[in-house]
Amino acid sequence: MKDHAAKAALFEAFASVGKAFASGKRLELVDLLAQGERSVEALARAAGLGLTTASNHLQVLRQAGLVATRRQGTKVFYRLAGTDVAALWALLRQVGSAHSAEVERARAAYLGPGDTEALTREQLRARLAAGEVTLIDVRPEQEYAAGHIPGALSVPLDELADRLAELPADGTVVAYCRGASCVLAHEAVRALAAHGRHAARLADGMLEWRLADLPVAV
Repeated sequence: MKDHAAKAALFEAFASVGKAFASGKRLELVDLLAQGERSVEALARAAGLGLTTASNHLQVLRQAGLVATRRQGTKVFYRLAGTDVAALWALLRQVGSAHSAEVERARAAYLGPGDTEALTREQLRARLAAGEVTLIDVRPEQEYAAGHIPGALSVPLDELADRLAELPADGTVVAYCRGASCVLAHEAVRALAAHGRHAARLADGMLEWRLADLPVAV
């Protein structure tokens, strides 16, 4: 039988992957990368980090094998090392929400009251096929360009109020964003309702849509 030292080394190697996830900011970077490849500078801006701090967090993720890089001129671009990394992040959120009261409290505080109508992926697909809804992607345009639900219009949340005329006054507008813990779709539905529109949101988002191996337009 193999010695205890070899077994301990194996479990420490597993732990190194877990340790890479043991930072809220690194998880935020993983969440952003689940939407598509980005430069270090773009990640730093989106996560509200200084460039050096973002680079340090990304190096930890890279050393754990969770992200990969490519260089284009002077810029370095990061991407998730595989869809299994995105699946691990989605499962971590799911387990946290199911078993941690602290996670659920924080999630409720961030997303706000449960006052927005939600559609499952199956419901959304059926209503899109029937032509019953207008679908809008309220993520930043860069994320939309990297991959979006077919038929969705790109209407970033910060442009929504100025682009209401582009949306039908009757019928239902459905908004979606990054994933089940993304606040953008919640805020979009509330903003649309405040302007007298009937609105709903996709219950999860682009991360879960990709993991379900559903069609993605680029």
